[in-house]
Amino acid sequence: MADVLVQQVMDSVFSDETRCFRTPEEPEVGDSVTIRLRIQRGSGASVALLKGFPALRVPMQIRKTDDSFDWFEASIVCEDKSKIFYSFLIEVEKTMILYDRVGTHVVSTVPSTDSKHAFRIYPGFHVPEWSKGAVQYQILVDRFCNGASANDVQNREYRYTRWFARPANFWGELPGEDDCCCFYGGDLQGVRDKLDYIQSLGVEVIYFNPIFITPSTHGYDTQDYAHINPHLTVMPVDEGNNLEEWDFDNTHASRYINRTTRKENLEASDAWFADFCQEVHSRGMRIILDGVFNHCGSFSKYLDREGIYRESPDSYLPGAYRNPESPYRSWFSFRDDESYNSWFDVPTLPKLFYEHSVDLCEEILSIGEKWVSPPYCVDGWRLDVAVDLGQSREFNHMFWKEFRRRVKARNPEAVILAEHYGDPSEWLSGDEWDTVMNYDAFMEPVTFFLTGMEKHSDYRRDDLHNNGEAFFNMITESMAHMPGPSILCAMNELSNHDHSRFMTRTNGRSGRVNYAGHWAASENIHPEIYRVATLIQMTWPGAPTLYYGDEAGVTGWTDPDNRRTYPWGNEAEQLIDFHRKIAALRTRMPLLKNGSVQKLAAGYGYIAYVRFDEKDTVLVLCNSLAHAIEVDLPVQRVGLEDGVTLLKQFITSTEGVSDNVTAAGTVEEGIVRLRIPSCGAAIYTLETVKASEEKEVAEPVSAALCPDGVCGVSSERSGSELEPAEVQK
Repeated sequence: MADVLVQQVMDSVFSDETRCFRTPEEPEVGDSVTIRLRIQRGSGASVALLKGFPALRVPMQIRKTDDSFDWFEASIVCEDKSKIFYSFLIEVEKTMILYDRVGTHVVSTVPSTDSKHAFRIYPGFHVPEWSKGAVQYQILVDRFCNGASANDVQNREYRYTRWFARPANFWGELPGEDDCCCFYGGDLQGVRDKLDYIQSLGVEVIYFNPIFITPSTHGYDTQDYAHINPHLTVMPVDEGNNLEEWDFDNTHASRYINRTTRKENLEASDAWFADFCQEVHSRGMRIILDGVFNHCGSFSKYLDREGIYRESPDSYLPGAYRNPESPYRSWFSFRDDESYNSWFDVPTLPKLFYEHSVDLCEEILSIGEKWVSPPYCVDGWRLDVAVDLGQSREFNHMFWKEFRRRVKARNPEAVILAEHYGDPSEWLSGDEWDTVMNYDAFMEPVTFFLTGMEKHSDYRRDDLHNNGEAFFNMITESMAHMPGPSILCAMNELSNHDHSRFMTRTNGRSGRVNYAGHWAASENIHPEIYRVATLIQMTWPGAPTLYYGDEAGVTGWTDPDNRRTYPWGNEAEQLIDFHRKIAALRTRMPLLKNGSVQKLAAGYGYIAYVRFDEKDTVLVLCNSLAHAIEVDLPVQRVGLEDGVTLLKQFITSTEGVSDNVTAAGTVEEGIVRLRIPSCGAAIYTLETVKASEEKEVAEPVSAALCPDGVCGVSSERSGSELEPAEVQK
C-alpha cells in the first residue's frame, strides 16, 4: 500500500516556473518570491524546498487544497543578482523523493541541488511579454514575393564566387548550384503587398533573414550593416553598366556599385524601411532582424576585397584588403599572402576579430542599437552563429553582455534570440540572450518522433521514430537547460533556411539535392504528419515559427533546396486553411501562450500532454501511427476528476481536419479513453471550461519616441483577427 501511495505522489507532483507556481515569475532584486508545488490531495506528504549549494532546506506548508491537490508554498528572497537554484524534497511513507525539472527520483539521502536540472531564478531577468508564445513567420525575402521589378538584380550585374549574378529564369525555378547569386526578385514591397495574407495566418511577428546590403541571395555575407539593401526596397540612382561575359572584375560593375554604395540610394532605402516598420507596427505586428556579426562578407565595406567602395562615386574609408593603412585592417586576421581568416574557411565569409579592435566592437554595438531605435524601432535581433563570435568563450560572453545592455537601453522591449545548437544555459543567465532558436528542445524531438529523420534529412533514427517516451525524455532534458521565461519565447520551428523542409522529412528518407534530386523531396510525403507536427507546434510552450511556404505545401531538401519560392497561384489551399483554423483556436486559448505543460502519457506511436493555467486546462493527444488507436489516459494525476467530459475542439488526421466541437470521453475512475484516427492529433477542453468565442483584435504597436530617445513599446498584446481570407495571388 505504501508503494502505491509513493507512486501516486510521484505521478501527481508538479511545479514549474510559470505564474501558477512562482510569483513573481521574473523577480527583481529584493523581491520575495512565492514558490508552489502541488501533490495529490491527502497524501500526507511533507515537502521542503532545496535552495542553493549546499542545499538549504526551506519547509513548505499547505496553503490551499482543491478537489485534486494539496498546494504547498514557501517564500524566498532575491537578496542580490546572484542566481538561485532550487528543487524539492518530498517525504511520504518513509520514502524521500527529489523533484526537479526532469521529474521525480527516489533518493536515499538529501541530495545537493543539481544546477543542470534545477529550477532557477535570475533576479532582474525579463523577456518581452509580447514575445511569449507569439506566432512568428520567417521570410527569406528574395523567395517570398516580387512586389517591385525595378529593383531586381540584373543579368551580370556583378560577379560573386564562381558565377555572375543573374535573375532566375522564372518564379518557381528550382534552386541550382548557383543559388547564392540567382535572384528571384522577392523584395520588401512584396512582403508589404502580402501583409493581409501573413496576418490571416495568425502571425504576430515577422522574422526576416538578413536584409542588409549583401551580394548573395541568402544575405549571411553582409556588405553593409548600416543600410537596408536597395535591391529589396528602392534605388533613386540606378545607372551604370553590368559586366561583360568575359569580365570578372567587379570594379567595372558600375551599376552594382551605384545601386549599393550611392548614399542617395542608402538613405532612400532606409527611409522606405522605416515607413514599412511603421505599417507593420500599426497592424499590431512585430519585426525581428537577422544579425550576422560573427563574420561579414568579402564585399564588406570594411574589407572591400572587390574594390566596390574604392570605385564608388561617394567617399568611403579604404577597405582592409591589400591595404595595411586601412582603419579596418585590425578588424581581420591576414596571412602573409593577404588571404584572411574566414568562418569555416569560406572566403566570402571573413571572420571579424573583435579582440583586435575596440572600434570594431563599437561599430557592431552601434548597429545593434540603430535598428531597434527610432525611426525603425524593430522589435528584436536573431543572432547568427552567436556562440562563434570572438576568439574565446570569455570574450564571447563579455560581448553579448554589452550587446544586451546597449540594445535593451534603447528598446527595453526588444527580444534577443540566438542561433544555438546544444545546451545554451551559460548564455541564458539573464544578462546575455533572452532565448534561442529551439532546435534541441523542439525541432529535433518533434522531427524524430513523427518522421524518424534528422533535421537536415541526412540520416534517420528508427529507435526514435514513434517513440513517445523518447520524445518526452529528449524535450524535457533540453528544456531543463533553459529558464522558464526563455522557453516561453523560444523560436519553435519545424523548418527553416538551414534545414530540410519538414514536409520533405515526412517521406522518411535521407537525401540532399545533389544526389537525390529535387523531385525526390516531394515524393511519398505525408501532409497528415506535417499537420500533426504543426498542431504540436501550436500547442507546445514557445513561439511557433512558420517558415514561409510551409503552410502552402513547399518541400525541399536542406539548403539551398529549402529556399524555394513561395508558390503563389499553386498553394495547397486546404493546408493554408488548416493553419488559419488552428491559429484562430490558439488565439482563443491564452494558456497556450503562457500556461504550464505537463506530460500525461506516452507510448509507441503516441504522446499526450496538458497545458493549463489558473483557470483552464487543454489536453493534446497525438498519434504518429498509420492506424487508429484508443488510449486510456490517467487524467486524475493532472486534476481531472470523475464525471468530467472532454470536448474535442480540433482534430487533424488522415480523415481530414475538423473544428466541430464534439464530446470525446468522460473520466471514470481517474481514466478517460480517447480514440484518435491514424496520423492524428486533437485538442480537447473540459466541458465546463469552453474556449471563448470572443476574438481578439490586434492593437497597433506603439513605437513612441521617449524623451531619452528610447523606443517604448507597450507590453500588452492581443492576438490577430483570424477570419479566414482568400489567399492573395
